[in-house]
Amino acid sequence: MKLDRNVSAIVTGASKGLGAATAIRLASLGVKVALLDLDVEAGESLARQIGGVFCDADVTSDESVERALARARQANGQERILVNCAGVVHAHKAAGRDKLTGAVRHYPMAEYERVIQVNLLGTFRCIAKSAAGMLELDRLPSGERGAIVNTASISADEGQMGQAAYAASKAGVAGMTLPIARDFAGEGIRVNAIKPGFFDTPMLRTGPEHVRRALEASVPFPKRVGEPGEFAQLVEFLLTNDYMNGECVRLDGAVRMSPR
Repeated sequence: MKLDRNVSAIVTGASKGLGAATAIRLASLGVKVALLDLDVEAGESLARQIGGVFCDADVTSDESVERALARARQANGQERILVNCAGVVHAHKAAGRDKLTGAVRHYPMAEYERVIQVNLLGTFRCIAKSAAGMLELDRLPSGERGAIVNTASISADEGQMGQAAYAASKAGVAGMTLPIARDFAGEGIRVNAIKPGFFDTPMLRTGPEHVRRALEASVPFPKRVGEPGEFAQLVEFLLTNDYMNGECVRLDGAVRMSPR
């Protein structure tokens, strides 16, 4: 797919981190971008900077996603691109002892369900609703109607201690990528996913410096965390290479995560 002003895109989780970098890169290529997120202040600020449109959206809600897509389509037309970056992280052992009291506790089920709701069901919800609109579009000369990029994680393969919810949600995103690509194959909509490793996102920057240094040391090469722009660069490749379909691509500097 050629990326230019004739193409519009939806990016979820677009107010910061990987989603923001993706929105910035697509806009720099001339694509009309709609930024979907819950963070209104950051989302509207970035939309103004890149000439996009911000749409308040909760990916766990059918009604919220439908309203956001309607607003985006009113501003930019029906999207041919969807990039799913919205996600949350919560770490807790399935069951264990409190370090201070020794009391036995299990993973708070409400937190587990929220991670699944946002990361897995939210991704699927946006795919289904966006693709339904893409099906109404004419095919491009390449035969395509659209392209979708999902965000999984290397945790889908090597979830660490305490990552049961996050790893399960991201394994679900990775696992559904090929079946959905097959669902849409006859309609000319490609579906791929990225499995990022350790990236320089707001979540990482708010953590202790020694944790960041340990993460960087664990990466074989280059010995650093990834830059969000590198994620966005891979998004661009997956969108523009018409033969990429049904794939989950690791982007991690060859790191393999340890148990903890």
